[in-house]
Amino acid sequence: MRVKRGVTSHKRHQKIRKATKGFTHSNRVSIKRGRQALIKSLQFATRDRKNKKRTFRQLWTIRINAMAKQNGTSYNKLIAGLKKNKINLDRKILAELAVNEPNAFNKIVKTALK
Repeated sequence: MRVKRGVTSHKRHQKIRKATKGFTHSNRVSIKRGRQALIKSLQFATRDRKNKKRTFRQLWTIRINAMAKQNGTSYNKLIAGLKKNKINLDRKILAELAVNEPNAFNKIVKTALK
């Protein structure tokens, strides 16, 4: 008996069209171009998640360094002092303190440099 595959193909095509919603016209309408665009967009998404982490860490470092300079030390001396005195604060928290709670950050710097 002959097997007709129109339903399966249509379902697969609809899945691609649904995933490419918001893409440009040819990437949205054409199945072949849509599949290619979808694969590329997923690659970009993976790459950019990594880049987002990288850029945030750079931002935190810049903020910590700026406040450390105001307290008469440098970023690397501050981080080394924190590790030596076993103060376990990550860079995200240090940057938040530097921006929002400068007095608390100053106390941490003094403790780290003892």
